[in-house]
Amino acid sequence: MKPLNQLVRSNIWNLAPYSCARNEYSGADATVFLDANENPFNSSLNRYPDPLQRQLKQQVSTVKNIPEANIFLGNGSDEAIDLVYRIFCQPGKDNAVAISPTYGMYKTCADINDVEYRPVLLDPGFCLNADRLLAAVDANTKLIFICSPNNPTGNSLQQSEMEKVLRSFEGLVVIDEAYSDFSQQPLFRNRLDEFPNLIVLNTMSKAWASAGIRLGMAFSSEAIIHLFNNVKYPYNVNVLAQQKAMDMLQRPQTIQRWLKIILQERETLMDAVQMLPYCKKVYPTDANFFLAQMDGADSIYQYLVNKGIIVRNRSRQPMCEDCLRITVGSPDENTTLLSALRKF
Repeated sequence: MKPLNQLVRSNIWNLAPYSCARNEYSGADATVFLDANENPFNSSLNRYPDPLQRQLKQQVSTVKNIPEANIFLGNGSDEAIDLVYRIFCQPGKDNAVAISPTYGMYKTCADINDVEYRPVLLDPGFCLNADRLLAAVDANTKLIFICSPNNPTGNSLQQSEMEKVLRSFEGLVVIDEAYSDFSQQPLFRNRLDEFPNLIVLNTMSKAWASAGIRLGMAFSSEAIIHLFNNVKYPYNVNVLAQQKAMDMLQRPQTIQRWLKIILQERETLMDAVQMLPYCKKVYPTDANFFLAQMDGADSIYQYLVNKGIIVRNRSRQPMCEDCLRITVGSPDENTTLLSALRKF
């Protein structure tokens, strides 16, 4: 890895971060707050939230087994994705390399930040080829994005190939583990000390069933997390989101029960879809969704929309021609889907 100051944009490296009111008194035992121009009424919602989400990070640290200093919390994983571009990529000069097909926000954030985005097709079977990914790198490549389990393909990528990328690339490697709770694959977030150029993304949206609170996570070195906190907007995670996240993190047994149901339903649903006469292939998955290649995916998708059933048509994605991405729902939702598909 190059020295961090060579990877960070010079204006970001020299940035004096905004100092918000809740930071300046450094946690003194205060009871009267007259510093932030808040309304004194409507207690519990009238105060700005903790800008560094300290109490929530304590719980995340316990659940994820990551030190608090290595945790960034944001408004969904999308905030962390956007921040890596803003911190490390000079607009109009630097570029990012990513696997393809994959999660669309990597490219969207690149486009917003005027950063060249270089997609590299996965090998057949949606396998990662580290050499081909690294071949797309040049002197101005600051970031490589890898999603595992990957979206929309659902499969976990080879650990050895991801390790090769981490050991060979001098910039930052972002590994998105949003769907890792549905997989048995070892977690890269447990290897931060081994790879100083690693940023791992995670979320409350998937296994933790809390997409509505928009809480994303990034795990990395203390130095990189410090940069994230310098650049983010001061109060990026609101009070209600922090409270709800803490409530959910105290319910691990419930989450495990839900995970078990989803994994059982996933196998049943995949087997049933595979038996449909117009289904060509159901791809293996380690996520809470799967990719199915159909004969006439566009027509099937529109038929389901007309029935009030929404799946994702991924036919326009590279290597995903005629493919629908189907999320595993509740048993009732899955039954409704199958009933409709059998009548198509």
